[in-house]
Amino acid sequence: MASPAKVSTFPSRHVYDVIVLGGQLAGAVAAALLAKHGHRVLLVEHDGLGQGYEHQGYLLPHAPFVSPSMKAMPVMEEVLTELGLNTAASRAFRPHAPEIQLVLPAERFDLPSNEAKRTAELTRAVGKERAPALSANIAKLIAFHEQSDAFFRDPALELPPDGMMESWATKGLIKRHPALTAPLPSMGDDPSWKLLQQLTPFLTYQASREHPLAQGRALSQTLASPERYPGGREGLRELFNKKLLDLGGDLLTREGGENFIAEQLAFDGGTVAGVKLLQSDMVYRASAVVGATDSDALRRLVEEKKKHRKLTEALEWSTTKQFLFTVNWVIKEAGLPRGMGELVLSSTGDDLDPLLIQQHPARRVGGKEEDALRVLTAAAFVPASARDLGEPHLQALADRISAHLEALMPFSRQHLVLASAPYLHAGGSRGSRLLPHPHFQIESEALVGVEGLSQRTAVKNLFLANREILPGLGLEGELLAGRRAARLVMGLTKKKSSL
Repeated sequence: MASPAKVSTFPSRHVYDVIVLGGQLAGAVAAALLAKHGHRVLLVEHDGLGQGYEHQGYLLPHAPFVSPSMKAMPVMEEVLTELGLNTAASRAFRPHAPEIQLVLPAERFDLPSNEAKRTAELTRAVGKERAPALSANIAKLIAFHEQSDAFFRDPALELPPDGMMESWATKGLIKRHPALTAPLPSMGDDPSWKLLQQLTPFLTYQASREHPLAQGRALSQTLASPERYPGGREGLRELFNKKLLDLGGDLLTREGGENFIAEQLAFDGGTVAGVKLLQSDMVYRASAVVGATDSDALRRLVEEKKKHRKLTEALEWSTTKQFLFTVNWVIKEAGLPRGMGELVLSSTGDDLDPLLIQQHPARRVGGKEEDALRVLTAAAFVPASARDLGEPHLQALADRISAHLEALMPFSRQHLVLASAPYLHAGGSRGSRLLPHPHFQIESEALVGVEGLSQRTAVKNLFLANREILPGLGLEGELLAGRRAARLVMGLTKKKSSL
């Protein structure tokens, strides 16, 4: 895990070209790209989670983070190449071994991306009658994203479209790519196939996934080669943060003290003038502001006034339905069952179904790895209301997930060093403004079924770059939103874009 970027205690200036407000990945992407193209940038994390939380001397993840390979996600390779980060990222990403493991009450098997190995493994696990069809359908699913790659590579794409002209253009683009509506392969009620489909919620932020793209694109990209990044999504964001600093931008995070939290957006007539930070009378001004926090958190920074009504109403179109509740086990490596994979999707048979379990090296605070220990990060989705039901309810959720881990790994308790849950043991997590992995229900037109909030707002120099823009695309959506936010700011400030 990379060490955190060195941050400023106070910004080096009070006037910027753009202020990026929030700790989401899309904002870090936008900030780095804007700095690359000569903009003076201030990134105020406001709600950044950092690269994990500390508990009894260990640095533990807030949630599992599974990424497709860079080759399966064109926008990632393009953005990293643009910023000169391709080599660094390639060295950091690690494929899971085996790629993924499915655990059902009567079946347990690996799913290699290689078709011959996969068919052999499935024949062993489910029998020679089911195995060929199951393996063939998985091969079709792995290739599913390739049908829509050309659409997402098209330089004319504006997604989500804003206004009548962009909507017309997007509808025309959709007509030129009929494969966008191609259905996913199906195997009816086959239990293994149904469990595999349930990996999608861990890869995207959309509560309702009715369109084939929302159901299958992120899943297809990931199944081709599921990978992990040191520090998870926050570790990847740190890569962009460091690049921002290398390019002369300013960065305020929790490591710099309380002044990384925004208190209010400052307005000047019909535009946003800048950001006022907590415990400071200074307004840091900018020609443009990019909101890289969830819309409800941004809404709380807007003063209740009639002239802001259009903005605040649009920010209320998104509702959080679920979030990922995580338990971390620090366990002796000797306590792991032989053959247990680094990425496991397990059917639990109850309302915490399924459980995603990701294995990591155990790290002490400061970065030192403990060779004889591993961290198992196990997570399931729970209703958004769970945060408000009190600590006993959260503890009960943690205990139930731990019970599922014990059932999966008999006799593991005797090897357990630490059981920890971010919502119980990470300072401030329960009341945090940023949920590690929420699902949003968004009231907006969805032309291809993966889009949500518009990046433009009712305030002409305020743009959004968060996970509610393209929630049905998950990580890819965050990168696309960050890149487009940079382009929108460049269009406003009239600085030449070579993105």
